[in-house]
Amino acid sequence: MRTKIVAGNWKMNLGYKASIQLAKEIENQVKNTNQNKTRVLVAPTFVNLKGTLEQLNEGIVEVAAQNMHQAENGAFTGEISAEMLVEIGIKTVILGHSERRAYFNETDKALAEKINTILKHHLETIFCFGEVLEDRKAGNHFKVVESQLKNALFHIKSDDWSQIILAYEPVWAIGTGETASPEQAQEMHAFIRNLVAKQYGSKVSNTVSILYGGSVKPNNAQELFSKPDVDGGLIGGAALNVADFMGIIQAANL
Repeated sequence: MRTKIVAGNWKMNLGYKASIQLAKEIENQVKNTNQNKTRVLVAPTFVNLKGTLEQLNEGIVEVAAQNMHQAENGAFTGEISAEMLVEIGIKTVILGHSERRAYFNETDKALAEKINTILKHHLETIFCFGEVLEDRKAGNHFKVVESQLKNALFHIKSDDWSQIILAYEPVWAIGTGETASPEQAQEMHAFIRNLVAKQYGSKVSNTVSILYGGSVKPNNAQELFSKPDVDGGLIGGAALNVADFMGIIQAANL
């Protein structure tokens, strides 16, 4: 049985003190209510990673990085390497987020290289992908998702999938006024799991977690997470509010 996962991507929000405070509040509430049913992660900005990790020393809430460069080192001003993350104790890295693809021109080729680096350093990744509104309206959403997965991930070996968590982001349903139904989420997640099964077999496809990242809120989380191929969520704005984030975690526990 796949473990439910709720990961909070804090993006470029919260200073050092606010990050520590939010992380501790989440940890305290998870400690009292979660009962280890759902795996919980938070992803602060780079400058707050070490401090947050040091405060959350019980392992009840894990700390993930929001990105990572594919090179080991070099003249890449402003970037962070895998070794730097490993040295401070980070074990999970978000890759391929829709904002990285849209604003920083991250390509499938670059992401494939990042995946190789992740595997080399025995890190885990929450790998993000998904279609924009134009793709959805044109009926190209399955084709786009298949291309993103094949180009960035399908060169890895079966054993490597133990380090992969998938996160489907319907970009068209994030801040656009459009709404993705639980049925649409399940349809895409089932399609994704089938793609993995065709390439790697049912053992891999049935064990990989596929998170949903399309504006999950406390009022829609339970219905989304009840779908058979939705294994939790990658949470944006709601992850910055303790009550909202805990509501989503509690929905995953049901």
